[in-house]
Amino acid sequence: MEIDERIQKIIDNVEKIIKGKRNKIILSLVPLVSEGHLIYIDIPGVGKTTLGEAIANSIETKTSRIQFTADLLPSDIIGVSIFNRENNTFEFKKGPIFANIVIADEINRAPPKTQSALLEGMSEKSVTVDNITYSLPEPFMVIATENPIEFTGTYALLESELDRFMISLDIGYPDSDTELEILAEDKRLEAKDLKSVITVDEVKTLIDEAKEVSIDGSVLRYLYEIVQKTRVHKSIKLGISTRGMLDYMKASKGLAKILGRSFVIPEDIKTLAKPVIKHRLIFKEKDSRNQDEIIEDILNETKVPI
Repeated sequence: MEIDERIQKIIDNVEKIIKGKRNKIILSLVPLVSEGHLIYIDIPGVGKTTLGEAIANSIETKTSRIQFTADLLPSDIIGVSIFNRENNTFEFKKGPIFANIVIADEINRAPPKTQSALLEGMSEKSVTVDNITYSLPEPFMVIATENPIEFTGTYALLESELDRFMISLDIGYPDSDTELEILAEDKRLEAKDLKSVITVDEVKTLIDEAKEVSIDGSVLRYLYEIVQKTRVHKSIKLGISTRGMLDYMKASKGLAKILGRSFVIPEDIKTLAKPVIKHRLIFKEKDSRNQDEIIEDILNETKVPI
């Protein structure tokens, strides 16, 4: 596996902060080159926000961080029109959503009305205020974090909002050797200490190149059959949407590009199944099996093209 040298620079930089999580870092970069969005869903303290900030700081681009709280208003994200007495007109003051990478920290702590302020931007790469539409910078990516354990003072994410995230990831604990290495460090770097190692123009080039990655008809059919099985599986109440299916395809091209290939292979489809699919599904509560096991069932039941 020969990772694209531009992506390798980001990985090496992020690994100065995030130890023992190379696969998670690689998957985190898929939405970056595939024009998608990313959400980390995991317990506190495992490095969700730190990983997002480390990726953002590795790119020479405009980044903003929004701490979601119960009193956060949509205008705190999008911006607000302010009356200018000098020229007797309203002027729009842009909010933190006008950045290339927006880190939405603890997104489920804000009420649905505030969460929905991200939806237009995530889908259309623009926001509308007072009937005027403003384009967001390109590239544009939201990196959100969510704590799935604590429910006090939180609001469940809307299904339509989750569907706008190309990939969801957990981080998990590091392995024993890595945690011992972390304990032994005299001084730990922080995400804010990282310097950029790649320009925004290089990211745009990566995005353009990912779009040109080819996907054979048999591999595309393999992806489609997986999607179809999520819609009819006995343990799943709601399967993958058409938007989710398209994200799956774009993500597979992005992963192939990251791994230094100009074509998608079935292994890319399998690798991305849980990150792309899991957060989009609504499972039937009566099924006692782990959700990952249900997705594994679907993969095992789907014939891999040769």
